[in-house]
Amino acid sequence: MTTFEVKIGPPKLTRFEKARIVGARSLQIAMGAPAFIPLEGAYRGPIDIATAELEKDALPISIRRSLPNSITQDIPIKALIN
Repeated sequence: MTTFEVKIGPPKLTRFEKARIVGARSLQIAMGAPAFIPLEGAYRGPIDIATAELEKDALPISIRRSLPNSITQDIPIKALIN
């Protein structure tokens, strides 16, 4: 197993990144996108479903972090969730 080295920013998902991911994903779910997890639990709405998808590491998303000198790094979400 190869470990991913986070070179830009903290080694975990920030609260701002989490809010952006949950907000964007809940909008997709509200517009009719299928969920990436089975909906067997007591989910009350798109935000609960999006949060559960994030917690269960079911989202195929990468975070792009950049520095002021235009250096960027695409970080898979699996490397940021602890």
